[in-house]
Amino acid sequence: MTPKEQSYVGIDIGSTKVNVVVGIIDEPGKPSIIGVGSCPTSGLRKGVIIDIEETVSSISEAVELAQRSAGVHISNASINIDGSHVTSLNSRGVIAVGRADSEITFEDTIRATEAAQAISLPSNKEIIHVIPREYTVDGQTGIKDPIGMSGVRLEVETHIIAGSQPAIRNLYKCFSQAGLNIDERIATPLAAAKAVLSKRQKELGCISVDIGGGTTSVAIFDEGNELYTCILPIGSGHITNDIAIGLRSSIDIAEKVKLKYGYASPLEIPEKEKIDLSEFGGEGTTFKRQVAKIIEARLKELFDLVRDELRRVGKDAMLPGGAVISGGGANMPGIVGLAKSILKLPCEISSPKGLHGLVEKVSAPEYATALGLMLYSMDKQRTLGGNDKLAKAFERIKKLVRIFLP
Repeated sequence: MTPKEQSYVGIDIGSTKVNVVVGIIDEPGKPSIIGVGSCPTSGLRKGVIIDIEETVSSISEAVELAQRSAGVHISNASINIDGSHVTSLNSRGVIAVGRADSEITFEDTIRATEAAQAISLPSNKEIIHVIPREYTVDGQTGIKDPIGMSGVRLEVETHIIAGSQPAIRNLYKCFSQAGLNIDERIATPLAAAKAVLSKRQKELGCISVDIGGGTTSVAIFDEGNELYTCILPIGSGHITNDIAIGLRSSIDIAEKVKLKYGYASPLEIPEKEKIDLSEFGGEGTTFKRQVAKIIEARLKELFDLVRDELRRVGKDAMLPGGAVISGGGANMPGIVGLAKSILKLPCEISSPKGLHGLVEKVSAPEYATALGLMLYSMDKQRTLGGNDKLAKAFERIKKLVRIFLP
């Protein structure tokens, strides 16, 4: 099967929904969306599996819908790893160049990257990604690709992402029981960023904020490289819970109120405008502005936490590429203005670019992670192509070190 005939699948396992995106590489060599599928789930909490049977059922249903939509059979997929157990750090590896003529080889870059992995992790954690950020050859910094250069000392600065072994094993178990093979596993912040950030934004310095149902994924880029990633244990589902408490209503009614009347800027809503809860099967009325105040308070907390992460890496209000907001939470009206006021950065809602096919089906912000997973699968194919020797070498290397394809 040629790359242009092959389908590529991304499956986003979220706290409230499973999203599937299927694509091919079309004749001009562009990603083309051929199918999507989505199914609600209650098998996860804050990105972590709490009910394997429920999660397997949701995966199977979402995949079945995507298969019907795309007209292809799905047996393999790239998946996301979510949850606040996902953490990151930057680490440096240093080696002496192996060849007698001092020419740096691919094997040297692998050894340097392996050296960067000599870090202390808790026994229940495993490395998900080791991403080379830049190389230094004999003191010369800022090198993107040192292969073929001459030098005696090679250093690599890496971004390492790790996660909980039990959480990852449970995720794998769900896919195995659903009859699916896993091609690649990608941390949610990187998957979302892949779909929504441009190369220019990454070079300038930017942040991707993907607001899911139970978590918010953050990826910060500087000079084109991954600087910091994390997953915060707060999402749009917390807004629903707050509304339910404030209105003394059920979660279902609160969710419907949020989706129909939600707004993140209460001062823009007329003070006396009311919501009749009988419209949703409830009792009584409430003020739209009161609902907006509840939403604003929770989103302020969320963006305050995001700003704390920016401060942690010295990038508070210092990313010219701005912030791109994705995930289901990005659909909240007024969220851009609120984010701008707190992050002190240019902000926008994600919008996929450079796609063909069923673009309108994946244009909603909640499809960003699944779309990014699919795009990573395509990029791997483009990188390895039909080079069987390189592909075999890559698979061998992957057993030693999780190098992330750019």
